[in-house]
Amino acid sequence: MTDKLSPERRSRNMAAIRSGGMKPEMIVRRLAHAMGFRYRLHRKDLPGKPDLVFGPRRKVIFVHGCFWHQHSDPACKIARRPKSNGGYWAPKLERNVQRDAENQAALENAGWRVLTIWECETKDMDTLAQRIRAFLAP
Repeated sequence: MTDKLSPERRSRNMAAIRSGGMKPEMIVRRLAHAMGFRYRLHRKDLPGKPDLVFGPRRKVIFVHGCFWHQHSDPACKIARRPKSNGGYWAPKLERNVQRDAENQAALENAGWRVLTIWECETKDMDTLAQRIRAFLAP
């Protein structure tokens, strides 16, 4: 199957995708802040530049987009792989998953606790708040 967009249009679309400050991340940031937790953003000195870093607690939160990080939950409809250009997408998305696992292992080996929140999980605010509170509780 071929791409429906021209290479130039596809390139413009891909170039417009940002890595930080997206809606799911902003939801988690606002919720954690409203719950009284303070954090630093995207610390470059930590593997994977976690989205939220709670330094004194030695805990980090990653907010992953279901598509880009290939959420493995079968109920997640966002994580579907593209049907076109599989030779490009398969290795790209598999590398993202591999890099996520490597970053999480490196953080855990350095004594950090890691919570991954998936994009699709930001829809249920009550459950999300419970997960964040349980993770960050002393």
